[in-house]
Amino acid sequence: MAKIPVGVLGATGMVGQNYITLLNDHPWFKVRYVAASPRSAGKKYADAVAGRWQLAETYAPHVGGLVVQDANDVSRAVAAMKRKSCAFVFSALEMGKDETRALEEAYAAAGIPVISNASAHRWTNDVPVLIPEINPHHADIIPLQQKNRGWGRGFIAVKPNCSIQSYMIPLHALVQAGYLVKKLIVTTMQAVSGAGYPGVASLDMIDNIVPYIGGEEEKTENEPLKIFGAIADGIFYNAAFPKISACCNRVPVIDGHTACVSLGFGVKRPSIDEIKEVWSSFKGLPQELNFPMAPEHPVIYREEDNRPQPRKDRDCDKAMAVVVGRLRPCNVLDIRFTALSHNTVRGAAGGGILNAELLRHKGFLN
Repeated sequence: MAKIPVGVLGATGMVGQNYITLLNDHPWFKVRYVAASPRSAGKKYADAVAGRWQLAETYAPHVGGLVVQDANDVSRAVAAMKRKSCAFVFSALEMGKDETRALEEAYAAAGIPVISNASAHRWTNDVPVLIPEINPHHADIIPLQQKNRGWGRGFIAVKPNCSIQSYMIPLHALVQAGYLVKKLIVTTMQAVSGAGYPGVASLDMIDNIVPYIGGEEEKTENEPLKIFGAIADGIFYNAAFPKISACCNRVPVIDGHTACVSLGFGVKRPSIDEIKEVWSSFKGLPQELNFPMAPEHPVIYREEDNRPQPRKDRDCDKAMAVVVGRLRPCNVLDIRFTALSHNTVRGAAGGGILNAELLRHKGFLN
């Protein structure tokens, strides 16, 4: 199969760099277009990221030679993408919500599908927030989104906040097995890479924990309800459960968001062994169809008392698996556990690529 040419908006930033490296050897997609802020425009990609490249793996030689375009110049950008036959763009834009919203809509209106990491459209009524193992059917709203706006081929689909990735699939697996989760208390310990580059100042993070990340607790408490929700009357309606109480903290870890979770079930309550079996046997659509970016095992349970740990477990199964451990009874709710996911892979660029694989499978990127 010939690889599909794609573009990356915000290609020089932290998430953009992850897109570039994860797509180096992707069997379906090939980066043919890169765009960023006006200060990077006109430079070769290799020159634009010189001195600010943050990853161990480097970019493919052909990407280093691409000339960075101005992401804000939509008409010129779209013309360039069409000359290169780019089928869609990944949006890793780092700007204000209103600016991001307007820019992504402009690309979609010009016929370019946008697969976004940004939060600007997560609460737009007809934009799907996708975790392919959980709600692949939410992509079915895209034709209505296009009709609502008079868009042709263009559309917008987004991935959720990185901090909720570590426990959403384990929760979904339990709900799918028939165990309603009604209440959830979560404390997240979030890596500094989640703040981008240069991110949080070293004097704020070294020998310290910062118990506040702007907007993070609101996202953590609300986004799962849209993901678990349903489409009715052409828009998304939130699920009634679970009710979530979140505390979000920035910790001195480079990559890997950890969550300590306590949850309460409805009438039907599984045993500890039943929960482990549900998690170990769970597979979603990406696993059934063997999508390239999909982990073989979306939930990996560790029996050791001191796991998961970011440094030891964040890269499991292409850094796309959720690693869970310390499952035990809870004195306040029903059970508690610790979960971990790689925030810049599963929670960012890898999750966006998996969304693109799902949307290609559904015929939206052909």
